[in-house]
Amino acid sequence: MNRINKLFDQKKNNILSIYFTAGYPQLNDTTQILKSLEKNGVDLVEIGIPFSDPIADGPTIQQSNHIALQNGMSIRKLFNQLSDIRNHIQIPLVLMGYLNPIMRFGFDAFCQSCQQVGIDGIIIPDLPMSEYLNAYKGIAEAYALKFIFLITPETSEERIRAIDNNTDGFIYMVSSAAVTGTQQSFDDRLAYFNRINAMHLKNPRLIGFGVSNKSTLTMVNQYASGAIVGSAFIKTLEQSAQIENAVEELMEKLSR
Repeated sequence: MNRINKLFDQKKNNILSIYFTAGYPQLNDTTQILKSLEKNGVDLVEIGIPFSDPIADGPTIQQSNHIALQNGMSIRKLFNQLSDIRNHIQIPLVLMGYLNPIMRFGFDAFCQSCQQVGIDGIIIPDLPMSEYLNAYKGIAEAYALKFIFLITPETSEERIRAIDNNTDGFIYMVSSAAVTGTQQSFDDRLAYFNRINAMHLKNPRLIGFGVSNKSTLTMVNQYASGAIVGSAFIKTLEQSAQIENAVEELMEKLSR
């Protein structure tokens, strides 16, 4: 069983997924960050592949992409860094990247490398679903990779149903139509959250974009299987001299 399916089968609520940009703050921090996140109880990690034009991301993650690229991070270097990660990390790992660098690497080669290093799923936010289904789904499935789709408040019920029928990992439920960033409250999103709950989708959902503290984490956990935290962790990494300290500070921020 894929580690993603196993996680959601064994843990129904309060799942915590953390996003970070590979190659940030330093080029070779990837494995240390992963080890520290698992050590501190994180359930799933989304590793961002840096790109020069990350259209779905806000200023914090955009800046981390810029610095990671300046540090020399690339898809090939990331796979090299992850070559023995499954000797150290047991939790599910998802790669998030934009289509352009993945296509330059080669989609088949990318999926093959994902399987070789133990990646469980992929997110490509700018790959249209129809194109994925027609040209890439068979390749991803051949390498046992779950393709994670995103939905937003503007996503139609028809499209959400189609997404639900074409994945069996989880659905990334974007909290708003805006880019990534931190939020103090999700009170204005309750109608959206309730609408999706009322659809009774077969796949579990994680809510991301804006989860940054205990109050926002607690709220989204009431409407989904868990949350994805990204910008808040990137900011903590920026402000802390030690990775272990940054992870501990983040976990404290999410619990107090």
